[in-house]
Amino acid sequence: MEEWNKMAQYGDAFEGKKILITGGLGFIGSTLAARLVNLNAEVVLVDSLIPEYGGNFFNIIGIKDRVKVNIADVRDVYSMNHLIQGQDYLFNLAGQTSHLDSMRDPYTDMEINCRAQLSILEACRKHNPGVKVIFASTRQIYGVPDYLPVDEKHLQHPTDVNGINKMAGEWYHIIYNNVYGIRACALRLTNTIGPRMRVRDTRQTFLGWWIRSLFEGRDIEVFGDGMQLRDFNYVEDAVDAFLEAASSEAANGKIFNLGGTEIITLKELAALMVEIYGSGTFRIVPFPSDRKVIDIGHYYGDFGLIHQTLGWSPSTSLRVGLANILEYYSAHGAHYWGGSDDPVR
Repeated sequence: MEEWNKMAQYGDAFEGKKILITGGLGFIGSTLAARLVNLNAEVVLVDSLIPEYGGNFFNIIGIKDRVKVNIADVRDVYSMNHLIQGQDYLFNLAGQTSHLDSMRDPYTDMEINCRAQLSILEACRKHNPGVKVIFASTRQIYGVPDYLPVDEKHLQHPTDVNGINKMAGEWYHIIYNNVYGIRACALRLTNTIGPRMRVRDTRQTFLGWWIRSLFEGRDIEVFGDGMQLRDFNYVEDAVDAFLEAASSEAANGKIFNLGGTEIITLKELAALMVEIYGSGTFRIVPFPSDRKVIDIGHYYGDFGLIHQTLGWSPSTSLRVGLANILEYYSAHGAHYWGGSDDPVR
């Protein structure tokens, strides 16, 4: 019934439409793809399958015969020039998301999160100016919050290279909307969690590594004092936000925060995960020095603007979301653990 309601919510906005998803074999991209094929869209997934970035063929196991997959890098101008042609929507989710990697290799982060975004928008301008573009941005651009909850008027002062480059990529989209009429908007994601998230290392999310630690019988390590505040969005709620933004002209040229309704400390989150899993332990450990210098402290976002403009708000409780995640990896974890450098398929 819930899936039927979501389909009815968007009517025929995506039925028969041609849709390109960059980062389409990743966590959010594949979840979005599954929803769109159920809305009878024609979906093309673009993914580089670079091992560090989270693409996984198992993510589309249930829809692999209903989507087209193109293994390409968004840094390849010629590929993007071709792939963008004829598309009605572009969900631009490809990116380098590791904050630590951005500090160790800032040039690669700049190429993917900054220069490649400009190339994608140039491909739209030259080859498909009628496409609607929804860009996946991040709360990381705010840096250490000056106040809570953080709204879109908050100053942007990133703590790492990733935040700087994502900020530039976001604003390229807004400039191309304002100057060239390429309908574009950006969603600043908070911690997004759910089945298919990367759990093999800490490159994309600390929670993924916590999950793996639980299943492998290791302590969950909570950095600092564990009192840092966070909010979370379940991936299906984040997908709703992408679809709302895509289907509404009111989103054009806008930047929206996503955010959760439940604010929780990391220590409480670890305890909740152990409770739901039914076993395991966690412990408080000092921050590694390379993480401490880019940590943002407390964060939770104000999603009032997207609620007022598009009617979006999250509906999945943190407890339900965590239970769904643990159930998923209990059944499918072998497809996700992988080695730190081995491709996962």
